[in-house]
Amino acid sequence: MLPILQAAGWPIWFLVLASVIALALIIERSIYLRRSKLLPKQLLDEVIRVYHNGKITNDVVEKLANNSPLGTVLAAALRNVEAPREMMKESIEEAGRGVAHLLERFLTTLGTIATLAPLMGLFGTIVGMIEIFGAQNATGTNPAQLAHGISVALYNTGFGLAVAMPSLVAYRHFRALVDSFIIDMELQAVKFVDVVHGARK
Repeated sequence: MLPILQAAGWPIWFLVLASVIALALIIERSIYLRRSKLLPKQLLDEVIRVYHNGKITNDVVEKLANNSPLGTVLAAALRNVEAPREMMKESIEEAGRGVAHLLERFLTTLGTIATLAPLMGLFGTIVGMIEIFGAQNATGTNPAQLAHGISVALYNTGFGLAVAMPSLVAYRHFRALVDSFIIDMELQAVKFVDVVHGARK
C-alpha cells in the first residue's frame, strides 16, 4: 500500500488525511447518534409523572437537562410550566435549536470531505499527468512507460472516489437520522405541552 501512495505523488497525502478525518467522524457520530442515548424511552412519562406530583425543583430540572438532548428540551418546558402556552412552546423551540446544533456537529465537515475528495483526486491526477508529459522528451517516448505513468496518476482519482462514496453515504444517513430525532423530540415536547395545558383547563 505504501509504495502505491508514494508512487501516486504528494497530492494523495491530502486524501489520506481526509480519509482519516472522515473515518474518525463516522465512528464518533455512530457512537453519539444512538436513539437510546438521545431519546430515552420512558423519559417523557417520567417528566409527566414529576409534573403531576408537583415535584418540580431546580435540582430536578438541572438533572433532566443533563440527562439527554430530549431531557434538555423537556427541561426548557418544565422551567416555563407556569407560562402561557405560546411562551412555553417558544422556550422549547429555543432549546430545540441548541440541541439540533449539537446533533449536527461535524456533519458539515463530513459533507465537505464527501464533496471535496473527488476534486482532490482529480487535482492529484492532473498534477501527475503534467509531471509525466513534462518528463517525456521529443526523441524517445516509451509507450509502456507512458501508460504506467498514467495508471499511477489515476491512483489519485480512484482514491478520491473511494474516500468520497462512503463519506457521502454516511453524511446522508446521519443527516436523515438527526432530522428524525429532532422531529421526535418536537412531538414529545408538544405532547408534554398538551398535558400541561390540558390539566389547567
